[in-house]
Amino acid sequence: MTNKYLLVLYFLVSISITFTSQAQSRKFIDRSTDVAMFINPVAGFIGSLATGDYRGTRQLVIGGTSSIALTYILKYSIKKERPDGSDRHAFPSNHTAVAMQGATFLQRRYGWKFGIPAYAITAYVGWGRVYAKQHDIWDVLGGAAIGAAGGYLFTRPFAEKHNLTLTPTVTPKGTPGIYFSMTF
Repeated sequence: MTNKYLLVLYFLVSISITFTSQAQSRKFIDRSTDVAMFINPVAGFIGSLATGDYRGTRQLVIGGTSSIALTYILKYSIKKERPDGSDRHAFPSNHTAVAMQGATFLQRRYGWKFGIPAYAITAYVGWGRVYAKQHDIWDVLGGAAIGAAGGYLFTRPFAEKHNLTLTPTVTPKGTPGIYFSMTF
């Protein structure tokens, strides 16, 4: 089994243990999506800065800002009630838009090696928002569409232009990491 599959397996097992220990309460799921929504954009931000890909950082920020702005304009214009009745800002899901924009950025800019785990995180965020009764499926799909649009409209692939290779890895001592290689 290759290192990248071990890293993904480690991540999935860690999440499973966490969810089991928290008994998947709605409150825990709701709070976990408050954190998980930022995993993809933060990974994109740190990754782009770490590789000196400042053009990518700019694309991420512009795409993210556009997605968030559109989401809030729609939330305050449409005024759809949440399933739990807490307010009238259900459509579209900002959590899902933020996670999806980050995932789309990672996939478009750095490839499917980073896109697949990022989309899995986005799927969790979307599921969690429905499970926590903050949104229905249409709210989540609307947010995902806005996030995907923000990612696709403002992100250009990096690896093709710079011959970049990014590979998840695990050191001989078991520490997970990322291997960067660039040809000039």
